[in-house]
Amino acid sequence: MKLVIGGYAQGKLNYVLQESSEDNYEVFDGSIPDEMQLQKVQGRNIVINHFHSWVRECLANGGNPEEEIFAFLEKNPEVIIISDEIGNGIVPADSFEREYRERTGRILVNLANQADEVVRVICGIGQKIK
Repeated sequence: MKLVIGGYAQGKLNYVLQESSEDNYEVFDGSIPDEMQLQKVQGRNIVINHFHSWVRECLANGGNPEEEIFAFLEKNPEVIIISDEIGNGIVPADSFEREYRERTGRILVNLANQADEVVRVICGIGQKIK
């Protein structure tokens, strides 16, 4: 698994797609593919873009993003996950927003620990940090 992080609008997806000369990617935006979607894209590299948005939606719907993402990765270890860094700045007054930021940050820490590679993208330039 590869984790790509960076601020909003820093060119993370473009960086991932340009890193390989292959045109063999299937990008899921703010979602994790289910079994049926995976069958349709079999043999292609899976990119989960806007992972942080998926975490927010999962929490809003009463899901458990920690369990869901790690169960997904167990079956699909070659995925590329792209997420905004959302823990910087002012701490939100809203309790849901605080929980969302906290849990997303902790999930990203766990993903980074498990990842084969972690890249931080700033201004479209990737810096390998693991």
